[in-house]
Amino acid sequence: WFSGDDVYIANENERQEYVLNENGIIFVGNARYIEARAWYYGQFQDLLNICLTMLDLSLYYRQDPAMDVSRRGDPKYLGRVISSMINGNDNDNGVLLGKWQGSFHSHENPSRWDGSVVILKKWRQDNYRPVQYGQCWVFAGVMCTVLRCLGIPTRLVSNFNSAHDVDRNLSIDKYYDSSGRSLNIGKDSTWDYHVWNESWFVRPDLGRSYSGWQVLDATPQEQSKG
Repeated sequence: WFSGDDVYIANENERQEYVLNENGIIFVGNARYIEARAWYYGQFQDLLNICLTMLDLSLYYRQDPAMDVSRRGDPKYLGRVISSMINGNDNDNGVLLGKWQGSFHSHENPSRWDGSVVILKKWRQDNYRPVQYGQCWVFAGVMCTVLRCLGIPTRLVSNFNSAHDVDRNLSIDKYYDSSGRSLNIGKDSTWDYHVWNESWFVRPDLGRSYSGWQVLDATPQEQSKG
């Protein structure tokens, strides 16, 4: 609400929606059948200490506590720390372990989650071991909760026929032999859908024209800067 803050949004309706609203809809499925799933963010449900502990457990804090704490007022930095801590696939005490195939019988099927509060409290209850299991919309839902709890306006974005460009050449490459048969080489793919977050803050490092909604993605895919 303070106009001098890096995360200030002037529109009151957007503040109500992207900071204060504890309930939301996540769109999943595929382009021909889009399903709306209710999600309870619950960012005001006694989660602040869990979110602060998340920062203290991060690799950023363990590597340089003074530097980490000094930068916690910077939403750019905080977004990167939180995006790495929402998933536990880096063996860093993250909140959720991702799994996309095989059996889920011994743990929770990702499709059964309907809110962030139970996940975050289970993570604390289990002594900060990753909760099993999460997929993209679950990572995004929990990340939205944590960022809103810490005062950063955040929303979810769903994308259908979502391109996953592994080699970063800005194309999805498919290979065929001389007979037209598809060859199973190359790692690019197109997913039915993908869900990530956007957070609102200014970008003095890039210039005023880049301020506004910033993309953050907690789903573990390829490593970024280690």
